[in-house]
Amino acid sequence: MSIVKINALTVPPDQRETLERRFASRAGVVEASDGFEWFELLRPLEGTDRYLVYTRWRDEASYRAWLEGPMRAAHRGGGGEGGEGRRPAASDSALWTFEVVQQAGPRPKGAKEPEEG
Repeated sequence: MSIVKINALTVPPDQRETLERRFASRAGVVEASDGFEWFELLRPLEGTDRYLVYTRWRDEASYRAWLEGPMRAAHRGGGGEGGEGRRPAASDSALWTFEVVQQAGPRPKGAKEPEEG
């Protein structure tokens, strides 16, 4: 089964726009990676200052290949207006790893509800 990597980034309020702009400028980089399945950048609404960066991969090897290749290159390039890429937008981070053991998606239109029994 797939693996999920969640990077929990503590982002001060004055850096939120910077973080979101940096992710937007790298759109498409992760999607082209072998073994990539899903990405979401989750903005906190209440109770925390942590953004969650959710990525899903076919396996650990696929994630590692991306980490050592395209991700490293994107971070090394810095990007940014006037050198803004040199200073991290997050003040702290933690990486969490999960294995997908169950999953569900939306039901196709017109699909019947499963019968109990």
